[in-house]
Amino acid sequence: MPFARFSALVTPMLMALSAPAAAQQAEPARPSLVVAISVDQLSADLFATHRSAFTGGLARLLGGVVFPSGYQAHAATETCPGHSTILTGAFPARSGIIANRWFDMGVTREDVRVYCAEDVAVEGSTSSNYTRSNANLLVPTLGDLLRAADPESRTVAVAGKDRSAIMMGGRTTMAYWPESGGFASYAGSELPASVTRVNQAVGASVAQAQEGLPVPAHCAPFDRAIPLGNGQSVGTGRFAHDAGDASGFLSSPEADLAVLNLASEMVREQQLGQRGSTDVLAIGLAATDYIGHRYGTHGLEQCIQIMSLDSMLGAFFEELDASGINYVVVLTADHGGLDLPERQAAQGAADAARLTADLDAIADRIAEDSGLPAPVIRSDGPFGDFYIDPSVPEDRRSEILDRALTAYSAHQQVRAVYTGGAIAAQPLPTDPPEQWTLLDRLRASYHPDRSGDFLVVLEPRVTPIPDPGVGYVATHGSPWDYDRRVPILFWWNGAEHFEQPLGVMTVDILPTLASLIGFDLGETEIDGRCLDVIAAVDASNCSQ
Repeated sequence: MPFARFSALVTPMLMALSAPAAAQQAEPARPSLVVAISVDQLSADLFATHRSAFTGGLARLLGGVVFPSGYQAHAATETCPGHSTILTGAFPARSGIIANRWFDMGVTREDVRVYCAEDVAVEGSTSSNYTRSNANLLVPTLGDLLRAADPESRTVAVAGKDRSAIMMGGRTTMAYWPESGGFASYAGSELPASVTRVNQAVGASVAQAQEGLPVPAHCAPFDRAIPLGNGQSVGTGRFAHDAGDASGFLSSPEADLAVLNLASEMVREQQLGQRGSTDVLAIGLAATDYIGHRYGTHGLEQCIQIMSLDSMLGAFFEELDASGINYVVVLTADHGGLDLPERQAAQGAADAARLTADLDAIADRIAEDSGLPAPVIRSDGPFGDFYIDPSVPEDRRSEILDRALTAYSAHQQVRAVYTGGAIAAQPLPTDPPEQWTLLDRLRASYHPDRSGDFLVVLEPRVTPIPDPGVGYVATHGSPWDYDRRVPILFWWNGAEHFEQPLGVMTVDILPTLASLIGFDLGETEIDGRCLDVIAAVDASNCSQ
């Protein structure tokens, strides 16, 4: 393990759990702890690339129930929507989490862009400087449902991003994410001792320089520089960073170790799964996403990250085993990701390209041609939801919409443009997700109170980052399968292994977990279905 430097600061790696109560009680027939893990940007393709080399926690999960090609079935494959599906069973069309950010022309503030995990009612809040809140999530999570049925049930959410913890944690107050100086929680919340201890360890680790991590033998073939221009390249990094470089820490495997350390501490401190109630531990591991954006998805950096993650998860599961807790694990991802086009092109993807800068000029050109003051159109990027500004006179809105449909549709890197009305008229799809049309995918992301007046879809393999020298080099967010397909893995002690290659969805996780722990969802409206994850022909976990 390359993480002794950090783990030694927290006592042995992934703090040992103590469970005297569990040791004195008979193991319950059903799991008393649900461990839901999301690995941000772990695409089915990335998982398949490295699965033969796993020997740790990911290898253990491969011995359970494996859906290697699951789906975040909706179109808006971003962090917030993806995490909102995992423990709610709801598409963004139902949950209201249509994107990381959207526009609300009804808010009484200058910044009408809304962050998915902010409280817009707080005075002075903006989409970039906000007070965290779960108010935008319109549906309950598994933890919310369990606590409604049993007030003694507990939900703890620990993640590398605030939106990941909040969307998986739901209405729990025990949600923790990184801020400056370590992990934080909702405004006014008192941090427990476990958070303080881990924050001290994180601070000490960030304060030290990192010389770089060793390259596992499996990763040696990925050690190849990919030029980006201006003397920059990716593909040979080993996560070296200077003392005090918090960004370098977050974009390295050490960030995931910090989250797993805190998760382990919280199990011990909160006695999760050891008090006679069924609890939920939601874990959001963000380093894979930061690394994918910064270095791409299929280079040396990501290989080191995935192999490190395999090892760290193995240690984490061993600690849970030692505690005697009867637990069930599900591991999936909030979305996939597209490798940087320079590496794709070198590997034979002739259609891989960066977005041309002229797409951003279309909105200004429409304002100029119409004689109206800009902005007449608002968006959070070059694709996805677009909104006609409320300053546009009512009798000219249809004109602006027509101009926009024509202009965006004519761009050579745009696949399709749909009006909100056309998407809303489409029924929610019921076919298997691999058969969904583009309109089906957009419909699963469409909420009438939050989605745009029209939506723009880029051509496949177009990376919407014109200049890789100014920040991220690769990204995600499209309706194409490289962003939609994610692994879904279930494991519990005694699970019989089988693998199902057909497309299932992350919205199927909630009802499947509910059945495994014997919890009746009652009249809860969801979009997923229970998966039969018990291999025996004459038995089904979905029979209740």
